Order: sequence, then structure tokens, then C-alpha cells
Amino acid sequence: MKFRNSATPFHKEIQELFDITIEEKASDLHLSVGQPPTLRVAGELVPLSKKAPVTAQLTQECAAALLTEEQRVKLQEDKEIDFSYNLEERGVRFRGNIFYTMENLSVALRLIPQGILSLEELNLPPVLHQFTRASQGFVIVAGPSGHGKSTTLASMIDEINHTRAEHIITIEDPIEYVFQDDKSVVDQREVTKDTKSFASALRATFRQDPNVIMVGEMRDAETIGTALTAAETGHLVFATLHTNSAAQTVHRIVDSFPAEQQSQVRAQLSGSLLGVVSQRLIPRMQGGLIPACEVLMINAAAANLIRENKVHELPLVIETSAESGMIALNRALASLVKVREITIENALKYSLNPTELRALVRG
Repeated sequence: MKFRNSATPFHKEIQELFDITIEEKASDLHLSVGQPPTLRVAGELVPLSKKAPVTAQLTQECAAALLTEEQRVKLQEDKEIDFSYNLEERGVRFRGNIFYTMENLSVALRLIPQGILSLEELNLPPVLHQFTRASQGFVIVAGPSGHGKSTTLASMIDEINHTRAEHIITIEDPIEYVFQDDKSVVDQREVTKDTKSFASALRATFRQDPNVIMVGEMRDAETIGTALTAAETGHLVFATLHTNSAAQTVHRIVDSFPAEQQSQVRAQLSGSLLGVVSQRLIPRMQGGLIPACEVLMINAAAANLIRENKVHELPLVIETSAESGMIALNRALASLVKVREITIENALKYSLNPTELRALVRG
């Protein structure tokens, strides 16, 4: 498929869609051939039904306008590509993915606000400040796709940037939030543009003298293993995983390795893991989204369970350690229901134990 050169009508049309996305406070814009342009607002898909259905010409021209020549070649070869696009005049960035579907191109764009909000502004638990004050260790932000993991990571990294003199290296695919150096020096590396892969960039950090390392996504055992080693050797490492709970996060990390290595990985995790934040973005009754978080802080009991392969008992440690800052997801959901931030129906959708949640709300 040949890409058309972008034309003036295209710029007007896509600019209008960008403007609507920003004005409607949408998190995502989807362009699929034969369907009207579609926004995701407060977690729900909203078709722009007054707009004409998206054409193959529009998505081709979108790719031509948003991608560099090198990226267009990669799209042709790989049939999909991640990228970022800076809309400077509106002070926002888009994280995008363009991919083939039934021989046409589809476009998915995630709106990334230019400003980085604080943990308080994001309504995240105050206990997360503890992770930003650590000098070394491993912090994982988990949750489904589209539930604010990157935003939470950016907030914690920016807090370090504004409060400590550190060398921070981020490895992202693509770069989302852009940090402005304050007390720290922040080097942001984008996979494919600045480095070949997450794993190779992580290995290179050992020669780049960082204090803090942020890994946008841990996709394979090599990346996970290198991140663990970095956390063990005096670095503070932040990373994300697509998992649904703290216990599942530990399982996923261990299960990424061959059976004969898993005992060693559990030992490494028990010694270096500082905590896991597993979050969901729930539609608010007043509009918008609000996070509900499970927070595991690694104490002696939790470290021992990881080391002894009793990960299934971690939820009990979380449930009984509220005084040390741990938060059970159901308790976070129940609290939001009780203060009328979210409905019980939405809370139940995101609960891993709905029966327990109903009891907590009644109690």
C-alpha cells in the first residue's frame, strides 16, 4: 500500500478530530474504516455519529502525516507501529498505534496531557510517596491496559525530579510524558528511535550512572531479569506490567522464567521488591474517572511468602497490614462507593471478589 501525501483537507479534518478529543476530555480517539470516528470518554466508547464514516484514504493520510518516513517503512514491514505525536499548539501529545485490519489501516490515539499531575491531583494513595523516597529497589505499577499506569509512573518520577538530585533514565515505547529537568537530570530514551529494545537499553544503563530507572513496559524475561539485577545493584527501578493484582504480578514475573531459574527469581524479588500498585480507573458519578488501588508494601511477611512460593497468601498480608499503608482493592472500592464517588455497579465490575465487596459496602 502506498501512502498518499497529506493534503490540506486532511489537516483540517484531523485537526478538528484532535480538537474534539481534547474538548470532550476523551482519553482515546479511534479511526477505523467504515465506522464513524470514535472517542473513549470516561472509559466508554462514544461514536461521533454526526461525522462521516472513516475512509481508507483518511487513515492512509493520517499515517502519512503522523509518521516519519522511517516509521512508515516499519509499518509496511511489521503491519503495526507504536509512535508518539506532539501537538505543540495545543500543549498535548498523543501516543499512537497504527495497524492493518482487513488490509486497511486503523488508527488508535491516546491523549497524553503535557503537564504531569501530582499524586494528590491524580487522587492516588498518599502511601505512594514512600516509593519516591527510596534509594533502591523495585516498584511495579500493574493493571489492565488503559487504566493509568503510565500516568502514575510519570507522577512518581516527576516527584523525584522535583525533590532530589538524581540521574533518571526512562526507557519507553513510545515516550509519553516529557519531563522538564528540575533538581534531577532526566534522560528519556525511546525504543527504536534511541535504542533497539527495552532489554538492550536496560543493559546499557549499567554504564550510564543512573540512580533511578523507569521501564515503560516489561515484555519479556530478559527485560524483567535485567530490571531485577538493576534493583539489586543499588538502583531505584520503576516498571509496569499488565496484570490484575499484586499476587498475579509476582506470579507473572516468576513464571516468565524457566522452572530451574524460578527459585532464584523468587529470592531476588523477595530481596529487591519494594511494592506493587495495582490500579483501576473507575467512572465517577460526577463524570470523569477516579483510581482505585491495591497497594502491596513489601515487609518481612510478604518477602517470606514470595521466597517460599506462597504468593497466594499475599492478599491476606495486604488485608491485615492497613496500618503500614497497604490497601486491599475491595476496601478501596468500598470507600469510593461510601463517599458516593462511584456506583456499586461499577465497583462490582472491577472487583476480584464481588461477594466480599458487597459485604464491605453494607458494613
